[in-house]
Amino acid sequence: MSETGGSGSNTSPHSGRLHWASNGSTPSDGTGAPGGAGLPQRPPTQPVASQGTPGATPDPARGGAHVRPSFGPPTGAPTPSAATPAGATAGAQQPTAPLGAPAASAATTTADGTPPAGPEGGSGRPRWLVPAIIGAVVVVVAGIVIGILVTRGGDEPTPGAAASTVLLPSPTPTIEPVARTATTSFAAALPVSVLQYALASSATDEEWLAAGAVEAYTEAYSDGAGGEVTVRAGQWETPEEAVAYAATLVAALPAAPAADAGATATATAGTSDLPQTGEVLVGGAPAGTFTIVDAGDGTGVAVWTNGSSVFRVVAPVEDVADVYAAFPL
Repeated sequence: MSETGGSGSNTSPHSGRLHWASNGSTPSDGTGAPGGAGLPQRPPTQPVASQGTPGATPDPARGGAHVRPSFGPPTGAPTPSAATPAGATAGAQQPTAPLGAPAASAATTTADGTPPAGPEGGSGRPRWLVPAIIGAVVVVVAGIVIGILVTRGGDEPTPGAAASTVLLPSPTPTIEPVARTATTSFAAALPVSVLQYALASSATDEEWLAAGAVEAYTEAYSDGAGGEVTVRAGQWETPEEAVAYAATLVAALPAAPAADAGATATATAGTSDLPQTGEVLVGGAPAGTFTIVDAGDGTGVAVWTNGSSVFRVVAPVEDVADVYAAFPL
């Protein structure tokens, strides 16, 4: 043992204990009796008073060997713990890492074999565990809410299909119309075809001219298959004169109702709901009145006025309302 209480040591690969190494003198077991080289010696737990000064006369009671002063552990040095093996020597020190080396990792077990306390109060769980659990819960809750909203939206009743009116194309003539000989503006405004009926003949209406018309025409239309429509059209000097003459025509109709000023201007086409009567509208403004009746012989009769013009149409009863609605004047 050196004067500072420290000594070199060797670790036995067989016993795992720390042994004092030989320093050129016979180790002592604390009683002064010589022992074999390398024998273990329990270190003193209290400082031992000096047994003499360096260079003193050897003590015969200790076998004549020179005894060096013995000291306890240096001030501030760790005192061997109770866990130190009984055969460990006083000067044995745990191996230390060289300066600048990183600190050793924490022990995996304590002296009693239990795992050491974790970084969070002994729980041992990693720091990222709690945030990860919270994030997973948020994702699950969000998925449930989205699923409820989607399911609720799918329960809404599907609106029914809106009713629509299918308009069939207007029928067209299968025969060519004849040329009209009259060239006045009123004659040129008269149609050459109405629905499936095409102009078959045109002539001056002498009866209406005698009744005061400025000009008047009787025209026949045919569908080429036996169906015929007869149109009588005339123009008077004033609307009042036209209304007066039309009133005589309506009065001659069978079961003709009185004209209703509040009725719609458009007749119900394609029906046998006759008679019908109402106003004639031109550009949204009243321009005359119309009356449609069933003649009782398979034909229908329509009489109407438009400003200073008067019209009378005889057509198959099932087509008379359609012919009136399709006539451009």
